[in-house]
Amino acid sequence: MQRMHQILDSFSRKVSKAKRARILNQSVKPVQVNGNGTNGYLIKSGKNKGKILGYNKVQPRNPF
Repeated sequence: MQRMHQILDSFSRKVSKAKRARILNQSVKPVQVNGNGTNGYLIKSGKNKGKILGYNKVQPRNPF
């Protein structure tokens, strides 16, 4: 009986951990890229609101 209790307990923990991870991934909103004429990552809320984190650089196909 102890063996089954341990298996069911570990399974329950694994399922609840996966559920928390799934809920967390669904609640994250993506950062808007190329919005408002910028080509970087613009933070929309928080203490760093309006700050651009980095820029996307596109390498030209023709090096000449």
